[in-house]
Amino acid sequence: MKHKQKNLKQKAKNNWLIIAILLLAFVLRLYRIHYPLLDWHSWRQADTASVTREYLKADQIDLLHPKYHDLSSIPSGTANPEGYRMVEFPLINGLIAQFLRFSQSLDFSFDLVIVSRLFSILASLLAIYALYRLIKLIDNQTLALLTAFIYAVLPYAIFYGRAILPEPFMLAFSLLSLWQWAEFCRHESQKEKLKKKNGWFHYLIALLFLALAALLKPFVVFLAPVYLAIAWHFLGKKVFRKTAFYFFPLLAFLPLLFWRQWMANFPTGIPASNWLFNQNNIRLRPAWWRWLFYERLTKLFLGFTGLILLLTNLCKAGHSLVIYAAWWISIFLYFVVLASGNIQHDYYQNLMIPIVAISLARGSLILREKFKKPPIGTLVIALLIVSSIILSAQRIAGYFNVNLWEYVEAGQAVDRLAPKNALVIAPAMGDTAFLFQTNRRGWPIGYAIEEKIASGATIYVSINDDKERRVLAEKYQTLEVGERYLILDLTKEKN
Repeated sequence: MKHKQKNLKQKAKNNWLIIAILLLAFVLRLYRIHYPLLDWHSWRQADTASVTREYLKADQIDLLHPKYHDLSSIPSGTANPEGYRMVEFPLINGLIAQFLRFSQSLDFSFDLVIVSRLFSILASLLAIYALYRLIKLIDNQTLALLTAFIYAVLPYAIFYGRAILPEPFMLAFSLLSLWQWAEFCRHESQKEKLKKKNGWFHYLIALLFLALAALLKPFVVFLAPVYLAIAWHFLGKKVFRKTAFYFFPLLAFLPLLFWRQWMANFPTGIPASNWLFNQNNIRLRPAWWRWLFYERLTKLFLGFTGLILLLTNLCKAGHSLVIYAAWWISIFLYFVVLASGNIQHDYYQNLMIPIVAISLARGSLILREKFKKPPIGTLVIALLIVSSIILSAQRIAGYFNVNLWEYVEAGQAVDRLAPKNALVIAPAMGDTAFLFQTNRRGWPIGYAIEEKIASGATIYVSINDDKERRVLAEKYQTLEVGERYLILDLTKEKN
């Protein structure tokens, strides 16, 4: 009886710890949640959010024909008059749009950007919990809790855990899939002992969430070594004698193949992607190593001092080390194949967050074992983790800033003055974040103005006093002049 009570108390304690970690993660990700969508990588976030907004404007949510605000030829190289957005399957956009529609039917008005960020935060919390359960299953409770804590407070993970991108959902779905895959493999290894028939339920859940993750980001294919390592961890060589393991990847990526085939019907909505692989032949060059492993991993993720904890992982082997090694191999292959994409945009490294959190946590526990006096070891580790977070946060802090408030001011003016169906030219050298602020579709770049007018452009808004703006201001009537912007009516020429 006493033993059972002790187990219940321990279970309650562990549950409270993970709940506290999730609460901390939630609070941290609320930072500047009300700010305009003009923070780091706002152009990509704006493109994602505009798909949701177009669903709100449409009569119905058509997941097979997603559209967004950019009608230009910049993304695909071809004019996109219908505004098709053929990238990730728009399941999340549809869900957020449906939620907003439902709230509107109840006379509640929620801001699109805030709600979208809240959905990303919830996905981030789900990712943390799934990773916690996975590590608890393949390793131990202490490592699982410390991993969850580091994921919760890692500055890079905080920013991208509330960004309006597919990445938070990709991580949540892929980690849920890995957790359920581990549950299935554990069941298969002990099915005679467990005497349960629900092992296939875990298999189907793992399959479903991997399929969803792949529809959002096909890059989850690089996690294949992790799935194999988990299966080997529980089943050893027996894994190669089970037919279900061969069908798993085929079934998981079948929906993605169907989606890609469907996307081919809308070439104007497919952004160019060949550059992601090896533009300028940068793969494995010195600059490639410096940017990915020094600028991004060492400085941005680890804040320098975290590198000590990361390298400490090499000091201890273990059965589960095969899984973590496979995870790092997966990331390295991902970096090698998508060399230019990873160099160009740091949000591509979201796939690395879980293994970084695991490695920092594992390195901390290994380092603590090396100290003969545990309190000293705990203090050293705490200092390393805190300094790592502080130094990393100094680099991430700027990501939350809004540096172009004039975009907001000008965009609100357009939204107030222009008809809801107006097509807008908002020159920003292709940066769609300015166009997003107008709440209209159109072009994020100037030039060839007459062609754009022929394509339906009716409003021109600019924050730059350049030659194009001055020439157009002499020809077309002014709708409004602000301290930092000018809005022209392209349907009315001056007499």
